[in-house]
Amino acid sequence: MEILILVAAFVVVVTVWKGVKIVPQQEAWIIERLGRYYGTLDAGLNLIIPYIDRVAYKHSFKETAIDVPQQSAITRDNVTLAIDGILYVKIIDPKQASYGVTDPRYAITQLAQTTMRSEIGKIMLDKTFEERDSLNANIVSSINQASNIWGIQCLRYEIKDITPPHNVLQAMELQVAAERRKRAEILDSEGKRQAQINTAEGQKQEIVLKSEGALLDQVNRAKGEAEAILQVASATAQGIEKVAAAIEKSGGRDAVALRIAEQYVEAFRALAKTNNTILLPSNLGDAGAMVAQALTVFDTIKSARAKG
Repeated sequence: MEILILVAAFVVVVTVWKGVKIVPQQEAWIIERLGRYYGTLDAGLNLIIPYIDRVAYKHSFKETAIDVPQQSAITRDNVTLAIDGILYVKIIDPKQASYGVTDPRYAITQLAQTTMRSEIGKIMLDKTFEERDSLNANIVSSINQASNIWGIQCLRYEIKDITPPHNVLQAMELQVAAERRKRAEILDSEGKRQAQINTAEGQKQEIVLKSEGALLDQVNRAKGEAEAILQVASATAQGIEKVAAAIEKSGGRDAVALRIAEQYVEAFRALAKTNNTILLPSNLGDAGAMVAQALTVFDTIKSARAKG
């Protein structure tokens, strides 16, 4: 009897234990009662009816990374690319994820591959490397439109690698090399052009500076010559004034006569040294007449100035 009681107690304990379900955080369990959906167990302690209720599906609300296998896609300009990626998804509706699709991971992977092929076919080869962000955003948007009824949300999609055919890679490398050579030649020509401009500017500045220097030299020379002429004229004028003042003094007329006679004799002496043929006046020996004639001219000029 005691054994039967113990067995009955054990069966009761096991049955009760089967009815107690502890759901971890960030998980949801789908309960079916007699084969039909009954409810969803949230995180924490939950009670079900043993043998009538059962846990049909267990889902995690954590973000999951799904690797998208490499696939072939044809661009708009008919270039075949090998593309793979990674998909980040999470379950937002456990019931739809349980009954909306048989295998959510497989379904969303296939959807990502087909969407990628469709998006790649819309763009040219050169744009596939430049518009990764745009491709990723378009794929996420397309996947969410289709996977909404599955209770799954696609958070983001990242293209891991894009591999063009070998011949296309070679052509792209040649294109890049040609572009680099082009930029190098442009930079070299720009450098030469700038150097020529700098040289021409230097020559121009040199010519301008030389001409300005020559002009300044000419101006200075002209100023110097003018100053010299003024100095000579001033000295001559002062000399004449002194001579005139000396003439007005007592004995000045005799001094002028003596000076004229000296210059007369000196002139004929110099003439005899420099020329073989000399034309002499008829009264060469009469120096007094020469002096008298010179004094007469002097007196005439002096009288005219006095009258004026």
